[in-house]
Amino acid sequence: MHKWIMFVLFVAASVLGVYLLTTQLPAKPVDEAASLPADTTLLKVEANSDFTFGEKEYKVKAGKFKVKLINKSGVHGLAIPDLGVDLQGDKMEQDIVLKPGKYPMHCAVMCGTGHADMKSVLIVE
Repeated sequence: MHKWIMFVLFVAASVLGVYLLTTQLPAKPVDEAASLPADTTLLKVEANSDFTFGEKEYKVKAGKFKVKLINKSGVHGLAIPDLGVDLQGDKMEQDIVLKPGKYPMHCAVMCGTGHADMKSVLIVE
C-alpha cells in the first residue's frame, strides 16, 4: 500500500531535480579577452571586501591593455594617477598603453575603514 507513495515521491523529486538543473544553472563563462583586438591584453584587477586588491603587485609586459576593475564585494574604484586611469561608478574599464615602469594603484572610492590601505602596484616590464 505504501509503495505507490514512495514511487510518487521519487518521481516528484526527480522532476524537481531536472527542473532545477535546467533552469537554475549559472550562465556559461565568457572569455572577455577573445573579443579584444589582437594587440590588446586584458588586465583584470579584483577589489575585495577586506579592502585589498587581488594581488599586491601586478606584473605585465609593455603594450596595449584594457584595464578592468571587478568588485568582488562592496563599492570600490581604481586609480592609477601616473597613467590617467580612474575607474569608478559606471566606468569600470579603460584602454591604456603601458610603458616600462612602476605605477602605484589605489582605491578611487571612499569605501570604508580600510580605504587608506587599499593599494597595489602595477609593474610594467
